[in-house]
Amino acid sequence: MSESMRRINQFRDERNWRQFHNEKDLAISISLEANELLELFQWKTPEEAKENPERLKEELADVLIYSYMMADNLGFDIDEIITEKLIKNTRKYPIPKSFGQKKKYNELDED
Repeated sequence: MSESMRRINQFRDERNWRQFHNEKDLAISISLEANELLELFQWKTPEEAKENPERLKEELADVLIYSYMMADNLGFDIDEIITEKLIKNTRKYPIPKSFGQKKKYNELDED
């Protein structure tokens, strides 16, 4: 278990909040916190949004905390699932076809 996961679980368990952290509610919380992060960029240029790094860090941390909690609930190893996804993305986005492109993988052969 990572140090971050241990600290998250300790914080949660000290407050007896495990009972509220089922997968459905964690998925909802991830979405809500991601939207709070997104709201910091609404009607602003990226540069303007980055003028308040503390708020950005707080909202990003909330997304990550809930994501870590969901992975822990499901018995997923964070490093392992990220590695697996990067392997899949490497296949979907080969460098020769995707380098410098913003197209989705299913649009890369259209040129």
